[in-house]
Amino acid sequence: MNVTTKDRGTTGKSSREARELFRAGTRSTTAGWAPGHAQANLLSVPVDWAYEVLLFCQRNPKPCPVLDVTDAGSWSTLLAPGADLRTDLPGYRVWQHGELVDEPTEVTGHWRGDLVSFLIGCSFTFEAALSEAGVPMRHIEQGRNVSMYTTRRPCRPAGRLHGPMVVSMRPVPPDLLSAAIRESALLPDVHGSPVHCGEPAGLGIADLGRPDFGDPVEAEPGDVPVFWACGVTLQAAVMASRPPFAITHAPGQMFITDARDEQFRVA
Repeated sequence: MNVTTKDRGTTGKSSREARELFRAGTRSTTAGWAPGHAQANLLSVPVDWAYEVLLFCQRNPKPCPVLDVTDAGSWSTLLAPGADLRTDLPGYRVWQHGELVDEPTEVTGHWRGDLVSFLIGCSFTFEAALSEAGVPMRHIEQGRNVSMYTTRRPCRPAGRLHGPMVVSMRPVPPDLLSAAIRESALLPDVHGSPVHCGEPAGLGIADLGRPDFGDPVEAEPGDVPVFWACGVTLQAAVMASRPPFAITHAPGQMFITDARDEQFRVA
């Protein structure tokens, strides 16, 4: 499902107001929503898979930086007191044995008492810093979800969990490339600096016009494709490892936290 950012009036929304809209059924990519607030990927798995997910994240911190882990059965997080992880994202995916079985706007009916939820840093968080540095966000300008691609780079496995790294791509003018690298590097808990710049074949990506997740984004003449590690890596691991049950966010439709971007800035 392609979900656009058009006509969503996001700039003036607080993190709480955004979550209220999503709880009421608004579905949209969250790029540009509640500027200044950190966003997070979601993965919920049965407790007997939780250690392997945590170990996978520890071994692959670039695509999977952990911001919070819940107790089994809990749908709350200190990143947004009062929020409900079952209802407060714009879109979810439900998986059984690695197969996508549902894409609802809330998952209360799918929730289980043994689920442990992982909140993973998201590159949407550093987009405000990039914009302030003058780096254009082409996907937001075009009202599209960011482009995401499955690479040929394998993650380090952890027990039963394995899979390839997924990356997000943003076209960047060459004179602003150093600014994009510098600003994102200051936020390592939301993926940090890029993993690759330039020729997509270096990551095993054959066609930028056919992303595996999200929407194709049109570059301006001279733009350089810049690739950041992406939390959708955990969804690729779910597809490859086939746990009996999992819930994730829909790609690009993140959990908006009350935490401020600067809380994750290292300098």
